[in-house]
Amino acid sequence: MSKKKIKVFDFFSGCGGTAQGFKQAGLDIVVGIDNDKDAAETYKHNIKPELFLNDDIRNIETNSLKKYIDKYQKDNYILFCGCAPCQPFSSQNKKRFSKDDKRFSLLDEFSRFVEEYEPDFIFFENVPGMKKLKPHESPLYKFEKKLKVKGYHVSGPQIVCAEEYGVPQKRRRLILIASKINEISFPQATHGPNCKKPFITVREAISSLPKLAAGCESKKVLNHKSAKLSEINLARIKNIKEGQSIANCNGELALKCYDTHKGHADVYGRLKWDEPSVTLTTKCTSLSNGRFGHPEQNRALTPREAACIQSFPMDFEFKGAGVTSWGKQVGNAVPVKLAEAFGLNYKQHILDC
Repeated sequence: MSKKKIKVFDFFSGCGGTAQGFKQAGLDIVVGIDNDKDAAETYKHNIKPELFLNDDIRNIETNSLKKYIDKYQKDNYILFCGCAPCQPFSSQNKKRFSKDDKRFSLLDEFSRFVEEYEPDFIFFENVPGMKKLKPHESPLYKFEKKLKVKGYHVSGPQIVCAEEYGVPQKRRRLILIASKINEISFPQATHGPNCKKPFITVREAISSLPKLAAGCESKKVLNHKSAKLSEINLARIKNIKEGQSIANCNGELALKCYDTHKGHADVYGRLKWDEPSVTLTTKCTSLSNGRFGHPEQNRALTPREAACIQSFPMDFEFKGAGVTSWGKQVGNAVPVKLAEAFGLNYKQHILDC
C-alpha cells in the first residue's frame, strides 16, 4: 500500500466546496487560487491551505507555485483541480458561448499550469453546456487533447448527477478526470433507484434547523439568516404551498409581466420536502430568482440551508458581506459530497495501480 499522499492545488477554488470534499476524503489541500475576496476569506478560514492567492489567474505566473511543487512532488502525488467559472457556458446566461466574455478562455490559463508541472492527477468540473460547443470552438476539447499528448489517461468529460452521490440536490455537472499513472474511471453512484441508498431529500437536509421569519437570524447556527421580504412578496409566499410557485398566484399577487410572458414559472416557488432540491444558483437566497422558497416557512432559503443542500458540514462558516455574498458563494460551489466521492476515487485508483 502506497504511503504517498495526494496534495491538492485548487484553481478557481471559490469558497472551498471541492476542497472540503477532498479534505473529507483524506486529501491534503496545499494551494487555493481565486479572485473573489469574500470566497477567499471563507476558503482560508475553513480550509487553511499553506498558500492562498487572491488574484485573477491571468495575473499569476506559473513559477509562483514552484516552491510548493518542489516541496511535495518527490514523495507525494500532485492533483490539480480546475473548476473554472461556469457562467460563459451556463443555460442561465443569455449570452453563453460568447468569446467576448473574458471568462471563456480561463481553462487555457489552468492548462498553462498543467503543461508546466504535469501533475499526477487532474480534476476538472463545469456545467453540461460546455459540452455543446463544437470541437474547434471548445476550450475543453483543446484541453483534453493537450492532456492526451502529455501522456494522461483521460476519463470523460462526462455528465454526472450530484444527487447520485449523496447530495440532496438535482445538480448536473460536467466532469473530466485524468491520471498520469494508469487508466482511471469515474466513481460508482451511491444513491438512487439502482443503489442501496435512496436520494437524500430536502427534509433530511434542513428540517432540523431552527425556524426563522423573513429578515431574521439565528443566534445558534452559523449563516442561518434569511433575506427580508416586502409586504407584497410576503403575501405571495404565504399564498404559495409546498411545491407551488408564482403560477399559483392570482389577482394582485400575480406578476403583471406574466400577462405576456410565460417563462420562469419557478420564481417565488417553494421546494418540496421529500425530494432532492432543484439546482441552486448564486441567487439561491432570493425568493424572486427561482424555486428557492422554504417548503413551509414564509421566506427564501437561508445561506445555511443552501449550504446543507450543497452538503457542506454545519461548522463550515461563510465569510463576507452577509446573505447575498454567502448565497453567491454557496451557489457557485461544487457540492461537497460530490467532490468527496471523487477524492475517494483517486485514492482507490492509487491502490488499484
